[in-house]
Amino acid sequence: MPFALYLLALAVFVMGTSEFMLAGLLPAIATELDVSVGTAGLLNSAFAVGMAVGAPVMAAFARRWPPRLTLVSCLLVFAGSHVIGALTPVFSLLLITRVLSALGNAGFLAVALSTATTLVPGDQKGRALSILLSGTTIATVAGVPAGALLGTVLGWRATFWSIVVLCIPAVFGVIRGIASKSTTPGAAPQLRAELEQLANPRLVLAMTLGALINAGTFAAFTFFAPVVTETAGLAEGWVSVALVMFGIGSFFGVTIAGRLSDRRPGLVLAVGGPLLLTGWISLAAVASHPVMLFVLLLIQGLLSFGVGSTVITRVLYAASGAPTMGGSYATAALNAGAAAGPVLGAFGLTTGLGSSAPVWIAAALTAVALVIMCLTGRAFMKPKEAMG
Repeated sequence: MPFALYLLALAVFVMGTSEFMLAGLLPAIATELDVSVGTAGLLNSAFAVGMAVGAPVMAAFARRWPPRLTLVSCLLVFAGSHVIGALTPVFSLLLITRVLSALGNAGFLAVALSTATTLVPGDQKGRALSILLSGTTIATVAGVPAGALLGTVLGWRATFWSIVVLCIPAVFGVIRGIASKSTTPGAAPQLRAELEQLANPRLVLAMTLGALINAGTFAAFTFFAPVVTETAGLAEGWVSVALVMFGIGSFFGVTIAGRLSDRRPGLVLAVGGPLLLTGWISLAAVASHPVMLFVLLLIQGLLSFGVGSTVITRVLYAASGAPTMGGSYATAALNAGAAAGPVLGAFGLTTGLGSSAPVWIAAALTAVALVIMCLTGRAFMKPKEAMG
C-alpha cells in the first residue's frame, strides 16, 4: 500500500480523536457549562451534522482544487475551531465550533477517501478504506482514552488544546506525502453527472445501511460513560478502559474487514450483522456486570466497525461513477448515522429505561438494517464490477 495512505491515516487519527473524545468528557462539560449530559451529547450530533452536510458541499466546492491544498486547508479550519472551543465559556458557541470543525473534517475525509481510491488498484478500495479508518480506530484505542485521562487530570479544555497540537504534524505529513496536482485519472465528470449517481438505487441502499449501522454504533458509544459509571457502578477512571476495549475491537474489525470486504463482503455481512445485533442486546442485558461489559465492548468494537466499514466500501464501489464526489457520499452516510445516533441515544435516556437505553437503541437500529439487508440482499451484493 502507498505510504501516502498512512500519512492520510495520521490526519484521520487526529480528527477521529476529536470526534470520539467527547464520549469520555460529556459529564465534565455538562457540569462546567451547566447543561444536562443529554444536552452535552448534542455536541456529537452537531459534529456529525456538520460532517454529513459538509462532506458533499466541501467536496463540490473544492473538487477542482489540488488534493493537497484542500486537505491542508481543511486541517487548518479544523485546528482553528478547536482553539475557539478550548477558550469559550458558552455551550452554544462550543456547539458552533463543533459544526465548524466538522466542516473541516468532512472536507478532509471526503477528499481523502476519493484520493485513496486513486492510489490503489480498482479492486482494492476496501483495503484503502481500512487503512484510512485505522486512523479512527487507533484514535479510539489511544487518542480518545488519553484525551479522557487528560481531561480528568487537567480539565476537558486541555484535550481540545492537545488536538490543536496534533494537527501540526498532520499538516506537515499531508504536505510531504500528497502530490500537489490532482490524482483523479483523466478528466473528472461534470458535477451534475456525479450528483446524478445519487439516483443509483444501489448507492442509495448502501448509504442507508451505512447510516443505520453507524447510528447504532454512535447511539451506544456516545453514552458509554454513564453505562460504565451508573449501570456498572464503576469509578470514572474506568471509562477510559472501556473506550480502549472498544477501540481495540474496532481496530481488528476494520483490519479484518479490509481483507474481506473487496472479495467476500457477503460473508462479512451475513455473519457479522446478526452477531452485531446479538452483541448489542447482550451488552444492554449484562452491562451491570463489569467483566461481561468489557468483554462485550471489545466484541462490539470489532463487529460494529467490521460490518460498518464493509457497508461503506459498498458505497465507494457503487459511487465509482463519481470520482471526486464518491468519498463525500461515503462520508455523508457515515455521519448521517453519527448525527442521528446520539440524538436517539439521548432520547432513550429520557424514557426511563436507565443508562443502558442507548444500547437498546443501537440494537433496534441494527435490527432495521438487517431487515433491509435481508429484503434487498441480492440487489445490494451485486458483483463489484457491476456497481458503477
